[in-house]
Amino acid sequence: MNVLAIGTEIVECLRIARMIERHGDLFINRVYTPVEIRYCHSRMHSTQHFAGRWAAKEAVLKTLGTKWQRGLTFQDIEIHNDEAGKLSVGLRGGARDVVVARGIREIMLSVSHARSHAIAYAMALGAERNDGSER
Repeated sequence: MNVLAIGTEIVECLRIARMIERHGDLFINRVYTPVEIRYCHSRMHSTQHFAGRWAAKEAVLKTLGTKWQRGLTFQDIEIHNDEAGKLSVGLRGGARDVVVARGIREIMLSVSHARSHAIAYAMALGAERNDGSER
């Protein structure tokens, strides 16, 4: 597989905390999926986890090469953790359409956060074509 695109995002945790404080469930339910909400609320320092998910969604969006347009929503990108903590990206709707059109086979993701900031790095990989060359 070859690297088709990369994306990175950094966000202040305080910015996300203020959005949650100001808009509450309206903000949370517009940006995060039920799976992400349950995960973040189950963690100590949940705001840092919400900020990490925000940064991850933005980093993934950058790998897609589009902005929040073409029918894309925040909930089209869902960040999952397996039991060991490894992250994966679930896509649906407009995000899934872009991935298929661009030939993206996998998006690798890394997220880190501290008290003040959260950062995410995403890498979109494409598969080799039948003729042996890479796409």
